[in-house]
Amino acid sequence: MNRTDTSTAPLRQAGDELADATVAALFERGEVGTFNTLMRYVSTSGAPLPEGLPDVAREYLEVTSAPPAWVDWGEMEKARLFFLDNNVHITTALSFASMPACYLVPHVAKLLSTTHGLEYPSKRMAETGQFTVYLMRPDAFEAGGRFVPAAQKVRLLHASIRHHLTAENRWDTATLGTPICQEDMIGGQMFFSLLVLDSLHRLGVHMSTEGAESYYYAWRVVGAMLGIDQDTVPRTLDDARRFLDGYMLRYMGPSEEGTRLTRQLIDLYEEVVPGTFFDPVVSALVRHLVGDTCADWLQVPSTAWDTLVKAVPHLLGVLESVEDRSPLGAWALDRLGHLTTVFELSSLTRGRVMHYAIPEHLRKDYGVSGAVPRTRRWTPPAATVSE
Repeated sequence: MNRTDTSTAPLRQAGDELADATVAALFERGEVGTFNTLMRYVSTSGAPLPEGLPDVAREYLEVTSAPPAWVDWGEMEKARLFFLDNNVHITTALSFASMPACYLVPHVAKLLSTTHGLEYPSKRMAETGQFTVYLMRPDAFEAGGRFVPAAQKVRLLHASIRHHLTAENRWDTATLGTPICQEDMIGGQMFFSLLVLDSLHRLGVHMSTEGAESYYYAWRVVGAMLGIDQDTVPRTLDDARRFLDGYMLRYMGPSEEGTRLTRQLIDLYEEVVPGTFFDPVVSALVRHLVGDTCADWLQVPSTAWDTLVKAVPHLLGVLESVEDRSPLGAWALDRLGHLTTVFELSSLTRGRVMHYAIPEHLRKDYGVSGAVPRTRRWTPPAATVSE
């Protein structure tokens, strides 16, 4: 699946027809406030929708209440086990590779600055972490699960940003395409799937081919539920590599917003890390995972820890040996990984639940013109050359 600037042009003009129409109707009828208030009480699948919910919102929620019919639940269970086996590593990759990658695309960094204050990046990180945890729970798609309502709300959040930017003429559609267009949504899907797998490989985490493929598959399901046209999404990891390489080569570069968002992310995690001695590890991890060129664009500081962080793969290799040889050691490490993830998420959320509400206004200063056995170890698809 080779793509060029010409072949991706339609993806830059396309949004999400269903969510866009729903949001437009809510704003036109002045029902956004009512919707946000009532949706705070909709957090689990199968719960009755509240009385007074706008009809257009009720219809949207009913239509999007189930995952795609093509979902392979065996693959989804493999993905869940893969996450459980690697949760602390995946959390690290999401925080220190996936989010900085978003900041490396200038127009994406500008978009992110519309939905949360640059001084409060914890909201975006908490939403991402909570969303992933919901996805990987055993009851994610069952009655009582929290993932489906979260996905429904995120989809409307994206549509609301498109609505604001286009309605207020604050986005150069002719040059940049539709805000949060299909191409950018696919790019985001790649950041949270393939780039995570790349980062695990860079950290020295040994993954099975089956585990890597299942994790990527789970994010294809996520993409479908977030309104991404599945006819345009890479189906395999090889196709994903070609898409991601082309996307990043076309769009990545330095920007003021990207630099500020990265600085705030680093500051945020330095607050999470106990004490101050290990603070430089945060910058070192970002630099290690995104590479020196991209880190320089984001103005990630170099520290004495940059060299030490490169020893992480050796340490993880020792821990994996313990895990493979000792059932008790495996249990202890899995438990430690779970507790680490819970601690990080609770630190970011301050114990609160993220509600993914539709913003009624954007920032005013924004301006744009059991693991799966470790057999058949996975290695990332080779880099491709953009045509």
